[in-house]
Amino acid sequence: MGLLLIFGIQILYVSFFTIRMILLLKGMRTAASILAMGEVFVYVSGLSLVLDRLDDPLNLLCYCLGYGCGVIVGSKIEERLALGYLTVQIVIDSLHDTLPQRLREQGYGVTSWHAEGRDGHRLMMNVLTKRRNHRKLLAYLEQNDTKAFVISYEPTHFRGGFWASLVK
Repeated sequence: MGLLLIFGIQILYVSFFTIRMILLLKGMRTAASILAMGEVFVYVSGLSLVLDRLDDPLNLLCYCLGYGCGVIVGSKIEERLALGYLTVQIVIDSLHDTLPQRLREQGYGVTSWHAEGRDGHRLMMNVLTKRRNHRKLLAYLEQNDTKAFVISYEPTHFRGGFWASLVK
């Protein structure tokens, strides 16, 4: 029972740690500090269990295994939370395509312009979306233009424009 407890506590601790770091990176300091209080409680509890029983190497092994598994669990939780926004840059062949308007009708903020590529004129779009809607947007693009060139990246600053008042 003690080995499973050590393993589970480590998974919980590292999951808290991972989520706290993501919250800090997203500028959510208050939520991160509240989570940090729980994190340190779990950390000290798990560490004390191992330090009280250093004569049994299985305790340390479970502590280490729990840490490794906690990284995986924490990253999966972060994926599910999908905090933040992504900018998706889309390049399509047709200048006269209605894709920008159709994306706007789907609720996306779209900025589009004509661009010049190696093989001629292209229509370029920047689309800002919540991370949790990213897969849905990619699926929509796959259904509507299978040859679209798509790059996604995470913006670090917002100022002005359609989304600025909505993004906190």
